[in-house]
Parts: sequence; structure tokens; C-alpha cells
Amino acid sequence: MKDLNQQQWREELAKDTDAVIIDVRTEFEIAEGYIPNAIHLDIMNAGLFMDGANKLDKEKNYFVYCKAGGRSAQACMIMESIGFKNTYNLMGGFSQWVGETTI
Repeated sequence: MKDLNQQQWREELAKDTDAVIIDVRTEFEIAEGYIPNAIHLDIMNAGLFMDGANKLDKEKNYFVYCKAGGRSAQACMIMESIGFKNTYNLMGGFSQWVGETTI
């Protein structure tokens, strides 16, 4: 797992056209807005999170975010423990996101 600030996260994401964005927040939080094209895997629902994660290609680069950066760091660690090669945690999370969002 690599912790990246907002600028680093955007720069690394822009370099990889095959990267996957994962939003690990709850449905309630997503209703406040989300980053376009993100896959929703609510980490608070462990079973669904694991089912969804296990269906993903472990070789791709995954850019993971939550509201503040804690749950996404946890998600990255879990993903790496089950074989994901490259996970990137958005430090500060969606609460500090400045850019295109969908509401």
C-alpha cells in the first residue's frame, strides 16, 4: 500500500488508463457525492467487501478512498493480504477531494 496525498493520487491515477478507483464508504456517504467511475465496496460490510474484492483483477492498480483516509488504508491492507499487487490510499479522503464529483 502506498499512502498518497491528493495531488500524488491524481497524478498516479492519470498515468494509468487501466487503473480502478474503489470507494469504500457507506451508501449514506456516497449519497453526498462520489468520484466518477468508482466501484463501491463498502468496507463496513465485510462479507460484501471481500466478495467484491475477490472478483477483481489483482494485477491492476487500485486507487482506494473513503471519507477521511482511515477505512481506505484498512481496505488497502486487506486487499494486499489477499494478493493485490498495487493499492493506493487517498490520504485525507473524499472530505478533502477537490475536483469532479457526482452527486
